[in-house]
Amino acid sequence: MRAFLDTSLIFQLLYFCFSSAASFSIYSSSCHSHGPFYLNGMHKTGDVIVGGLFTVHFISTDPDLSFSSEPQQPQCYSFDIIGFRQAQTMAFAIDEINRNSNLLPNVTLGYSLYDNCFQLGIGFRGALTLVSGQEEQVTLEENCAGTPPVLGIVGDSSSSSTVAISTVLGLYRVPLVSYFATCSCLSDRHKFPSFFRTIPSDAFQVNAMIQILKHFGWTWAGLLISDDDYGVHAARSFHTDLGPAGGGCLAYTEILPWGDNPAELRRIVDVMRKSTARVVIVFANKGLMINLMKEVVRQNVTGLQWIASEAWTSVDVLQTPHLMPYLGGTLGIDIHRGEIPGLSDFLLQIRPDLHHNNTYGNSMVNQFWEHTFQCRFAPPPAGWVEAGGKLCTGQEVIENVGYELLDVSDLRSEYNVYKAVYALAYALDDMLQCEPGRGPFSNNTCAHLQILEPWQIMHYMEMVNFTTSYGDQVSFDENGDALPIYDILNWVWLLDGRTKVQRVGEVKRSAFKGEELTLDESTIFWNFESKQPPRSVCSESCPPGTRMARKKGEPECCFDCVPCSEGKISNMTNSMECTSCPEDFWSSPQHDHCVPKKTEFLSYHEPLGICLTTTSLLGTFICVVVLGIFIHHRRTPIVRANNSELSFQLLLSLKLCFLCPLLFIGRPRLWTCQLRHAAFGISFVLCVSCILVKTLVVLAVFRASKPGGESSLKWFGAVQQRGMVLVLTSVQAAICTVWLVSASPVPHKNTQYQSHKIVYECVVGSTVGFAVLLGYIGLLAVLSCLLAFLARNLPDNFNEAKLITFSMLIFCAVWVAFVPAYISSPGKYADAVEVFAILASSFGLLVTLFVPKCYIIMLRPERNTKKAIMGRGIGS
Repeated sequence: MRAFLDTSLIFQLLYFCFSSAASFSIYSSSCHSHGPFYLNGMHKTGDVIVGGLFTVHFISTDPDLSFSSEPQQPQCYSFDIIGFRQAQTMAFAIDEINRNSNLLPNVTLGYSLYDNCFQLGIGFRGALTLVSGQEEQVTLEENCAGTPPVLGIVGDSSSSSTVAISTVLGLYRVPLVSYFATCSCLSDRHKFPSFFRTIPSDAFQVNAMIQILKHFGWTWAGLLISDDDYGVHAARSFHTDLGPAGGGCLAYTEILPWGDNPAELRRIVDVMRKSTARVVIVFANKGLMINLMKEVVRQNVTGLQWIASEAWTSVDVLQTPHLMPYLGGTLGIDIHRGEIPGLSDFLLQIRPDLHHNNTYGNSMVNQFWEHTFQCRFAPPPAGWVEAGGKLCTGQEVIENVGYELLDVSDLRSEYNVYKAVYALAYALDDMLQCEPGRGPFSNNTCAHLQILEPWQIMHYMEMVNFTTSYGDQVSFDENGDALPIYDILNWVWLLDGRTKVQRVGEVKRSAFKGEELTLDESTIFWNFESKQPPRSVCSESCPPGTRMARKKGEPECCFDCVPCSEGKISNMTNSMECTSCPEDFWSSPQHDHCVPKKTEFLSYHEPLGICLTTTSLLGTFICVVVLGIFIHHRRTPIVRANNSELSFQLLLSLKLCFLCPLLFIGRPRLWTCQLRHAAFGISFVLCVSCILVKTLVVLAVFRASKPGGESSLKWFGAVQQRGMVLVLTSVQAAICTVWLVSASPVPHKNTQYQSHKIVYECVVGSTVGFAVLLGYIGLLAVLSCLLAFLARNLPDNFNEAKLITFSMLIFCAVWVAFVPAYISSPGKYADAVEVFAILASSFGLLVTLFVPKCYIIMLRPERNTKKAIMGRGIGS
């Protein structure tokens, strides 16, 4: 609640308190008090007295706190019906307890209730009066034993007054049970060891508001507070809790000025108007809110969603048609409503004290009577009757005008008073039921009413646990706080211009389920054209696929949404970081989930693979056709003259060369990786070996045609030719065997070329092995080319050396171009380059060596004669 904490005044009061206590100790057999300090009050005698402090008036003259010997009486004004009803609720609770045969059956409770006039000094002096007594002379027993002046005190209504009072009462462990002080600072058990309360602390109220913010997705809000314990501690809780855990930020925090300060209010409302925060939380009393709303109306600041603390949630003066365009739809936290059966009948029985119409009696009731019926008890103020005023008779009918007092349909603070009185009563009842020898104190002793110590009541207060007739459980935790529960109210602006406050939910904490927020959204009135909850965020939520990037120098709720980089995802809203996908996965186009990476290899199903496969099969088919032609015409001169056996071997090796590309197409496997290069190397060595031997045979035949050269032919017979081809091919086979054994090619998933793809390829294992394989083929090809070049001008009409030279030039040109192309080609294109080189060189050999012969065989048979071949006649 509203608090006025003046630190210097507290220290002054403490000083006078202790100085008074010091002077008190000089008396031996009797104790004398300083001059009486008369307060508005209500009193009832009993075996045990319960004290109470209530705000029955709002304005008072400043009392003299000097503890002088002269009687002192503060003048209080502006009667408050709610505060008076709270005091009467305490009187009713004590009366109900006294009539209850099961609770304190042999003890009669009395009460002494004082009006604090909404002043810290008066409330503090009232508390001291309650715990020390007001008699002129207090006669004590020899050992100063006897019942204490009060069992405990119910009060005070403001946090700052309660802080001051509890600081002193805590020294003597006198229980102070507040019904309205919400400051979270009072939960400090070291500073306030004897403090209890039946209203939740502001820490829970702040938490309740944070839950509402989270429920509606409001992450950006403004906070207005009063400059006192109530507001300052609430702001501290907001700044602590409305962070990463609460999921929100405060756009601004402003302190509402006390009194009339138009310039400061103008500045605060201007901040509210310019802010992007559509939600405004106010922790302040109604007086500050009234001043604030005057400026809000002047600047016509609409479109705000207000969240009210319990200090002004139920204030009628703000629920007017004039303010509802601005405050309509307000969501407020308010004290949990309760029902107190019989209270209405008790209030109807209130009657003034005609015999003690002075400061010693029940002056509080008399003042209520004068306020309600606009009369004065005798003797009235001077000139009262002459001015038309009437005297009070005490017979006025309260039902006619006391509707504000008698309205018990919305008991909130009164319900807390009711629970506070019962808590003290149950603690005393538990104490009196203690069995001797089984007590909780030293030597298992029990406390006794005749020698009762305040700290003994404290022990039982900490263990209080009961359920009210309304069904609410009351107990206190280790900090003296009751199980918290708040109602959530909504300000409704009706079509006819009237207003009402309706309950739309509650927030509570139970011993087993923790904190629970319950809201009936269908009944909430929203003061916006859309009739929907507003959006109040500094930055819109980052969708999946992005991450939050804080804006430098701004609250954490203000951020940019940065798309996740390639290969990273975020699958939740407002992700702080993007996470990397597993190795075989990549981010989706939206970067909100991982998808398997695309796999890439030279496939039979893609156009390039189909084209190369078709070409390979075509080359193989042509080899088969040429081989068939040569076999069919094997006895013709042109076939026999060109070493038919080597030609057949060459065609078979070319067919193998054409089939090798099939091992390069398709997803690489271990066996295909090992076989592809070995098959390629051996096939081409077999092919080039046949060409080399052919070239050597041509040279040997030319040498044999000269005198004395016949002996050279013996080295190139059929057996020797086969042997040379076999030996040359065996060398390549040995190279391949060593390579496969030492560092075999293996399939590899390569992600270096493109991160979003898995390129399946065969790594050669040993680069040296691959280079030796190619080098050996190249060596044979170059040697064949050189020998064929030397034999190009031999005097045959059909000199095959020219064709071999040309074919070897094509072969060497293809493979010289292959090396840089292969090295620079990524992924499947490296395989495609190698396949293209195989096919190009194979077709080069096939075309240059066999197409001219097939042309003559099939189309120019007249040239397929021995004479034509020897150059001795061709039919024209």
